[in-house]
Amino acid sequence: MTDFDSRIPRGRAVLPSGVHVHFDGACQPPKGGGVATYGFTVEGPEIHYEEKGLAVPPWTPRATNNVAEYTAAIRALEWLRGQRYSGPVRMMGDSQLVIRQVQGQYQVKALHLQEYHSHLLRLARLFRRVDWAWIPREANLRADELSKEALEDEWRRAVRHRPSEPIVPALEDEESPDDTSGSGPKGS
Repeated sequence: MTDFDSRIPRGRAVLPSGVHVHFDGACQPPKGGGVATYGFTVEGPEIHYEEKGLAVPPWTPRATNNVAEYTAAIRALEWLRGQRYSGPVRMMGDSQLVIRQVQGQYQVKALHLQEYHSHLLRLARLFRRVDWAWIPREANLRADELSKEALEDEWRRAVRHRPSEPIVPALEDEESPDDTSGSGPKGS
């Protein structure tokens, strides 16, 4: 062993621990009464998983962008628990509302969002640690793509079963939705 070798610390390699989750939601129209979907990715040691789907039944007042965002985060943590994972998690999303509410920086004023918020916090307590980070949409591309793919898929199915009378959301989001662009799945 050379003198240089004796100065190199010996021991096990330190690998990144925990998993990273990117989550996102989409909804048309964003304020409710249409179709709301979610998407998320999970990355970690020997883990690569993606999921997308319908957040709530179409044409209901809870089909809002904020509910879709919460559903994405909830589904991701539920999937991890289903895999019997309880280690550290880094949750990343482009919804300032969800991130700031779970961090305690924003109050949850909308009554119907309180259920989602409480459920998400209960789930988070089942892990060793959950860190929440807001990231710009450009850094959340795959989760965004998944939520919009789900919106395209679900929109086609939902329009076949659209109610004859338009649904006016009875549960108004007191907070502003994160995405108010477009009118239809392509504009989201």
